[in-house]
Amino acid sequence: MSIPNPPTVVSLEGEIDLHVAPDVSASLAKVVERQPVRVVVDLAKVTYIDSSGLAALITATKNMEEHGGRLMLTGVQNDVRTILESASLDKFFLIYPHVDAALAAS
Repeated sequence: MSIPNPPTVVSLEGEIDLHVAPDVSASLAKVVERQPVRVVVDLAKVTYIDSSGLAALITATKNMEEHGGRLMLTGVQNDVRTILESASLDKFFLIYPHVDAALAAS
């Protein structure tokens, strides 16, 4: 038995900064283009994210919402969580402790 329209999991790692953000943005755009119901972005191995990286995630979230989908962040490490909180983005994004928790959310 297969799950209709299973969620897509995108795992990122390292520092998501000005040099990497365009690739992240392009990758997320390709995923969102398929109009999945849910996209889970696993940040467990991300050590830093700057404003360009945040912009890529915000754009992907807004594009998901345009077709009724949801983008979820998981595995947010303390350093990245501090950055999200300082920009009040912890209230904007759907954040789960790990991928399994996001996949279990309805």
